[in-house]
Amino acid sequence: MSKLVITVTLNPALDKTVTVEGLEVGGLNRVDDIRIDAGGKGINVAKVLKGFNENVTAVGFMGGHNGKLILEGLEREGINHSFTETATETRMNLKVVDSTVQVTTEINERGGVVSPQERTLFQKTLENHLDKASILVLGGSVPPGIEHAEYALLIKAAKSKGVKTILDADGDALRYGLLACPEVIKPNIHELEQLLGVTLESDGEIIEAARKLTAQGIEWVIVSMGGEGSLAVSKDEAVRARPFRIKPESTVGAGDSMVAAIASSLLHGRGMEETLRWATAAGSVTASKPGTQVCRSEEVEERLNDVGITRIEG
Repeated sequence: MSKLVITVTLNPALDKTVTVEGLEVGGLNRVDDIRIDAGGKGINVAKVLKGFNENVTAVGFMGGHNGKLILEGLEREGINHSFTETATETRMNLKVVDSTVQVTTEINERGGVVSPQERTLFQKTLENHLDKASILVLGGSVPPGIEHAEYALLIKAAKSKGVKTILDADGDALRYGLLACPEVIKPNIHELEQLLGVTLESDGEIIEAARKLTAQGIEWVIVSMGGEGSLAVSKDEAVRARPFRIKPESTVGAGDSMVAAIASSLLHGRGMEETLRWATAAGSVTASKPGTQVCRSEEVEERLNDVGITRIEG
């Protein structure tokens, strides 16, 4: 089977990142820097995988002037894509970076409505690509016109062709997606708490919560906790990773870098512990970069041994 990764972005965005010094809410702020990038979880994962020299194709919905700018950006970066065109405009998301305290505030549009005909065309496009794929990555929100259950349908389609699936979503999109049992999910701690309706304050509580999901058939639950590191849980194992010290520059893309490292690790047959090491290093390297820059494989590989790994179970 091909070593191809397909990333799905149902609700992509043109990311506009503005940097200000000392953001004053309700006051006048002058912009020091502006950057425009293609955005959306699946697209961000594709960018990182390209930097890892993996074979990746990005699919999803795209429309209007913003969509045209995103596709031009992907082509400049040499990322293969096969997006389904929509009659509505692809959304723009605003990220405001306060350089004084290195805090990012995100303001996201909902996205344009996808028609039933556009959805059908996308499903046919994805079906064709799945015949050549090893892994399907699904991430982010769903646009108006698409049901939250869509991820479950796409996961089932992939599994019917022997393609492994990774889901990185939240809310109802995650809840419905779990019904199709993706191989790997990567919620952050807040998304896991929201999903299960609990507050998780210790590693033991996180492991217990994750086991409720592995009992349903999820192979790996990888929980990210920002600067606190991450936990990977399977039916029989639990592993804790603590990141190396960095000067955080931007959290934009750190979680997506983790997902990309997970996909790359699955391609290369790494076990859960080594996958967690790669994912934690990738997220940390990206968080140390300004703006929307992401990690490259050689940078991640250099820091692998700096990730602290503790085997809790198994």
